[in-house]
Amino acid sequence: MIPISSAISSGFTWSKISCRNYELKLNHEVVGTLQRPSFWSSNFLAETQHGRWTFRRGGWLGSGAQILDSDSQQPIATLASGWGSGGTLTFADGQTFRLECHGWWRPLWTVIAEGGEALLRLHTREKTVELLTGAAVPDSRLSLLIMFIWYRVLQAEEDAASAAMVAVIAAS
Repeated sequence: MIPISSAISSGFTWSKISCRNYELKLNHEVVGTLQRPSFWSSNFLAETQHGRWTFRRGGWLGSGAQILDSDSQQPIATLASGWGSGGTLTFADGQTFRLECHGWWRPLWTVIAEGGEALLRLHTREKTVELLTGAAVPDSRLSLLIMFIWYRVLQAEEDAASAAMVAVIAAS
């Protein structure tokens, strides 16, 4: 597999394979998967050539999230959710990233490094990931960031769908 950091950014796409399975592709080659173990689980399992992780809700009312190593179940990072669907992702080694979402119906999500430079953008409508030049992040962390922000997009979509269902039921 080619290193993620050397990829042409326009080659990243993701797609839904089934109701609980998703694939991240780089130039039509699968480079990562995201899977919900069961319909009733809020956890997701992510896998790339760099590792396997479990993403789960955390924080007040499930607004935050945690990244765990899937094998050891040791915490790797924690997301403290901010206003809206953004927040600060803090890794166990102290490195932090800011997640931001902008636009109508949250079409653009951005991961920003500690120094303020944007590392990647996830375009929800186009279902693409754009790597921005100059990302001084190892491929292993970069692939984890891509998978995690994708998980957050799916989480936000599910939350919006649930809110819409409640509004429909309340209105009837």
